[in-house]
Amino acid sequence: MQFGGPDGEIGAAMRYLNQRYAMPYKECKAILTDIGTEELAHQEMIAAIVYQLTRNLTPEQIKEGGFDAYFVDHTTGIYPQSAAGVPFTAAALQSKGDPITDLFEDLAAEQKARTTYDNLLRLIDNPDVREPLKFLRAREVVHFQRFGDANLTKLSAFFPFVKRGIASWALCRRFMSRRTHQTARKGTQQQTAKACLPWRFAICSR
Repeated sequence: MQFGGPDGEIGAAMRYLNQRYAMPYKECKAILTDIGTEELAHQEMIAAIVYQLTRNLTPEQIKEGGFDAYFVDHTTGIYPQSAAGVPFTAAALQSKGDPITDLFEDLAAEQKARTTYDNLLRLIDNPDVREPLKFLRAREVVHFQRFGDANLTKLSAFFPFVKRGIASWALCRRFMSRRTHQTARKGTQQQTAKACLPWRFAICSR
């Protein structure tokens, strides 16, 4: 689940807001602060959705929906755990203190979160739930782009090998922006996966 799962909003907020202390460049630190703060708002959105969906469940609905194990431990309270029932743990995130290492960690984290939202949208047909999830998925793509910009522009002045990826990253940004809208319309992840290919090739060719 995107509340307390390994790729959820709590982990994202904790990752970015802790990484910012060791980030040596103020521009990158500002991005980490902005996105980390936004992830806290996303956490609130997910918690509100879960509570609104579960607060009035009958005992029969709880059993039929497989919610009974959770209900025994937490009633309808909001508890951070994964869809498999594993409680939130900081073991799913990293703060290494190296700017490139941390920013690449963040790029991967945003794509894993985007994939999780894709999976949720495949299983959910309630439009009142789908629409906010589509918004949150789109924000993950924006965060991915912002972390990429930070990595390939600011840090390229200090790490020359990064410069070779800037052109490919600019191409990837254009594809990601265009394909995100197509993915939202078609309800698949094929276009988004294709949009990531130039960036993956850029990384492998370093």
